[in-house]
Amino acid sequence: MKILRVIASVDPATGGPVAGMRAITPVLAKLGHETDFLTVDDPFAGYLQSWVGQTFAMGPAPTSYAYARRVRPWLEKNISRYDAVIVHGLWQYLGLAVRSVTRARGGPPYFVIPHGMLDPSVRSTYPIKHIKKWLYWQVAERRILRDARAVLFTCQEERRLARKTFPFYRSNERVIAYGAARPEGSPDAWAAAWRARSPSSSTHRYFLFLGRIHSKKGIELLLRGYAKITRTYAVSHGGTPPDLVIAGPCVDDRYLATLKTLAQAEGIGASVHWPGMLTGDAKWGALAAAEAFVLPSYQENFGIAVVEALACGTPVLISNRVNIWHELDADNVALVEPPTQEGITRLLERWLLLTADARNKMGEAARASFEKRFEIGFAAQHLIEQLSSLVTQHTAPAR
Repeated sequence: MKILRVIASVDPATGGPVAGMRAITPVLAKLGHETDFLTVDDPFAGYLQSWVGQTFAMGPAPTSYAYARRVRPWLEKNISRYDAVIVHGLWQYLGLAVRSVTRARGGPPYFVIPHGMLDPSVRSTYPIKHIKKWLYWQVAERRILRDARAVLFTCQEERRLARKTFPFYRSNERVIAYGAARPEGSPDAWAAAWRARSPSSSTHRYFLFLGRIHSKKGIELLLRGYAKITRTYAVSHGGTPPDLVIAGPCVDDRYLATLKTLAQAEGIGASVHWPGMLTGDAKWGALAAAEAFVLPSYQENFGIAVVEALACGTPVLISNRVNIWHELDADNVALVEPPTQEGITRLLERWLLLTADARNKMGEAARASFEKRFEIGFAAQHLIEQLSSLVTQHTAPAR
């Protein structure tokens, strides 16, 4: 099967969907399935040189709507070369262009992976954005989803929530397996790379947040909760708690400065480390050595970094807005609380109250959960099975 993935950017700094595609593309190739990418990246962007598949970069696009005038002509000329088209994300020109061209050409079938962009929490968290999306929903997006051969969700919770956000929602829903690759290289190499990257934090116990540094991630909750347990830990445990590492890219320098100022104001500046975006051995080293991985997000569709932590045998402390929390709670690899100040503080406190034996058992269960649910070979095979069965179905386009 030859697959075209359509996504605004394959820049690693954009987060989980790109990490997921980087992991699954070589595995699909080993199974005999070729993947190309259509993006609105700048064709001279440096990260394209190390990308995992052939990329047709039609940008740069001037806005987040991802409009580039070369996209539609390219689709009209080349789309017949593919057996399936997968559109990643919503609210952009790319989905509109794919729907229009495939309808005009009578195929190939296209699929949409929303990546959590139908989560109803956006209504309260970003009300202005929700109004704009509601308008675009009426004009275009609901038809893009309706006419897709299938809308592919990465977990049951994402599918459940998607039905609550907008009126007149209709789609052929499927839940696909999703995951991450096993860590590559040797633990010694990971540890060395992590020490070289962050000498100040790699010699201490630490909690790890790893991901995009963005307001939806609940990092303010984490900093304030960590500050509170730091003040009480010496009294209750007679020592100091683990440090806190906040690793990841941030496109908003002012927001990052605000977070660092908050850490200083809370009196935890010396215990919080900011190593920036981690990749390769340094990333695996940070994940493997962490006492626990923490993700206090207000909304998180899947959480690739959560799964990567499990692959390293690292337990996870997450909010109940991380959509795979049900599965992780069932596997006894996660502590879960709501994304409130009380909830995230309690999350850290609960971990510190666990015995060493209980923590070790969670670590062992973490690896087992990864292998059972999220290993990338399983995810690739399941995706191909779903696409193959759906591509052969004949479905007349809705009018």
